[in-house]
Amino acid sequence: MKIGILQAGQSPEALKDEMGDYPDMFERLLAGRGLEFRTYHVEAMEFPKDVHECDGWLITGSRHGAYEDHPFIRPLEDFIRRAYAERVPLVGICFGHQIIAQALGGRVEKFAGGWSVGPTEYDFGGERLKLNAWHQDQVVERPAGARVVASNAFCENAALVYDDRAFTVQAHPEFPDAFIDGLMRTRGKGRVPDALMEAASARLGQPNSAATIADRIADFFKQPRA
Repeated sequence: MKIGILQAGQSPEALKDEMGDYPDMFERLLAGRGLEFRTYHVEAMEFPKDVHECDGWLITGSRHGAYEDHPFIRPLEDFIRRAYAERVPLVGICFGHQIIAQALGGRVEKFAGGWSVGPTEYDFGGERLKLNAWHQDQVVERPAGARVVASNAFCENAALVYDDRAFTVQAHPEFPDAFIDGLMRTRGKGRVPDALMEAASARLGQPNSAATIADRIADFFKQPRA
């Protein structure tokens, strides 16, 4: 099954040589699950010609806000709506989670409660899963047809399912602890409160559930559809 990775942002230059860019992280996360990949750098206005060019689409994270005025935002929203209408499966992670919700009628904003950083626990229908987080923006109003499948006290809409059309997650299963540490060093200072980053650093190294979410992403893409 061929999955198109719609790259909406880039890893910090200081971390790319060692840890790669966002598509590299997703390919590592989803390796061994019967998927092949092609990347389209939509942030740089490289879009697929058609929603059927791949069998499914995965939208990455980004340092941009879904509500900001960047050239790629509206074309990406249009692409999401076309894929959704054509029932080509969509997966969104962090910014991808947010832009899918916004494109389908939800609302995203810079959350007044601040940042979520590092290993964070989520309730997936009674199952407690720990994933790395790096976000301040949140989906604060979900679209019609979106069902909450994960939440915590900080993030109500932490994962959403739109029947068999879209599965989206606010956290970053693709980010290993070393990358979170690198983000705190390269992008966190002056943006994320020091105390929050210190607490996140203390939690690094704990077991997390990235492989569980990778399985769910792969199963979502590969499930039978009419």
